[in-house]
Amino acid sequence: MTEAVVEIVGLSKRFGAHVLAVDDLSFSVEPGQVCGLLGPNGAGKTTCLRMLLGLIRPTSGETRLFGTVVTPGTEQLRRVGALIESSAFVPHLSGMRNLRLWWEAGGAKWSAADLDQALAIADLGDAIDRKVKTYSQGMRQRLGLARVLLGKPEILVLDEPTNGLDPGEMREVRQLVRRVAEAGSTVLFSSHVLAEVEQICTHAVVMDKGKLVATGSVEALIGSSGSVYLEVDDVAKARRVLEAMPSVRRVDDEAPGLAVATEGGRRSELVAALVQAGVAVETVTARRRLEEAFLGLVEAF
Repeated sequence: MTEAVVEIVGLSKRFGAHVLAVDDLSFSVEPGQVCGLLGPNGAGKTTCLRMLLGLIRPTSGETRLFGTVVTPGTEQLRRVGALIESSAFVPHLSGMRNLRLWWEAGGAKWSAADLDQALAIADLGDAIDRKVKTYSQGMRQRLGLARVLLGKPEILVLDEPTNGLDPGEMREVRQLVRRVAEAGSTVLFSSHVLAEVEQICTHAVVMDKGKLVATGSVEALIGSSGSVYLEVDDVAKARRVLEAMPSVRRVDDEAPGLAVATEGGRRSELVAALVQAGVAVETVTARRRLEEAFLGLVEAF
């Protein structure tokens, strides 16, 4: 069996007598997964990640990295790149100078840093030689991620990496996370943005009020039902074709296209049926699938 990169076992954290931030939480993350720790604000996501990194001690239970129980200063933490709070930089120095100062402050030689790979993934281009005070918030976040990538981490742990960013910056950070995963690292990040998790995660852990609600692959959590938005060249004909399909539960007009509620079918089957009937398909977009699943899970919980 493949050793889990992250194991959370019966983890609980109590602050004072009345606040139980994490309550008997257990889940694991396997090598190569991009796992989203999903839940509303206050669900206990950040507290869980801080315990995983040895920043705070659990009240009960334990966290493990690569099979080793985490305590402050655990050797396995060297294999982790983490961005839990917003990155701080010296504003009047360049991005490159900030990276080098941070790396050498840890006692390592600059020549040992995985600089080329970190810069390739962060994709800051010539901006790396500009002063950080000229950076947008999204660029600062990417520089922060480049900084933790210098040590060739086997797992990247991120807490709400797109929080406070505008839509364009959010897209850039999502693309960066994809590049990290494609380079071979495992990724665990927390988010309350469901669309974000659906777009970039292979797996998800759903939390609410400190407890585990569900865990598994994103596709398994979503299930076979969903909602698809289609734009076609002949809306009336497309409606007739779709309504005749067994996997289609409902077809609604949503100008300029159609919203199609499905059960058990694939989007490719919808497209194939339309094309076979002579209908040109211009846009196919899966929508609100994880949101629907999440709300259903939390309400049932």
